[in-house]
Amino acid sequence: MSKSPLISIITVNLNNLEGLRKTMKSVFEQSWQEFEYIIIDGGSSDGSSEFIEAKKDKTDYWVSEPDKGIYNAMNKGIKAANGEYLLFLNSGDWFCNEKVLENVFDKLGTCDVLYGNMIKVFPDGREILDRGEKGEKISLKTFMERTLNHSASFIKKSLFMKYGLYDEGLEIVSDWKFFLISLGLNNSGVSYIDLPISYFDMTGISNRNLKLRNQERKLVINKTVPLPIVLDYLQLKRLVEKFNSHRYQKFEQTDKKGISRKLHSIIFRLFS
Repeated sequence: MSKSPLISIITVNLNNLEGLRKTMKSVFEQSWQEFEYIIIDGGSSDGSSEFIEAKKDKTDYWVSEPDKGIYNAMNKGIKAANGEYLLFLNSGDWFCNEKVLENVFDKLGTCDVLYGNMIKVFPDGREILDRGEKGEKISLKTFMERTLNHSASFIKKSLFMKYGLYDEGLEIVSDWKFFLISLGLNNSGVSYIDLPISYFDMTGISNRNLKLRNQERKLVINKTVPLPIVLDYLQLKRLVEKFNSHRYQKFEQTDKKGISRKLHSIIFRLFS
């Protein structure tokens, strides 16, 4: 390309030729074509590298060689990318329609992360629309409980330069850790667009192994988030759960009645 692209799309693959075909097809069919396409293959033996080779005229950079895991492969993609924003669309995931980039590119530039909606595709064929945080305020609480949908997030490359690349010592939560640090702890700018971005294959390891995911998240929180902040969060969480409990809601309803309010006042005086 004659100039640096605004968006770099990065696809990581290992022995998933069928999924790779679907992913690459959705990229090539985009109506807005001013992007950079990078494919990082882990030395596949199922014909993936040959397929990429056959389509190399439609890619800007590709490599097929052994790697040290999915985050090592993603980091290779980050280092090779020239775009201002990066989107990770791994093999087996695909764009929701041919106008995704056309609808998104002019919304970039004013935020560090722009995220949209993701459609989860289950092995039995079910599809569930996931709007993530739906434009709600992003905070530490977001990542203590949930995360942003990675394949529906356009991430400014400068965030990786500022906060570091993906942690290759983690198996399945390094993208969550990156969001936790860059957004949850450092308040980088986030915007939401209520549009479907990608279909996400729910057969991946992060969805099959919830125990490992929770173990890795706990490890990251213990090492990354200061203990006083964790304790404050836990205390606030308990208060929210208490206020949302059926018993408290019932109390609030009865407290609006004159006789009940007087009775509550007497009880509080007796036990205060």
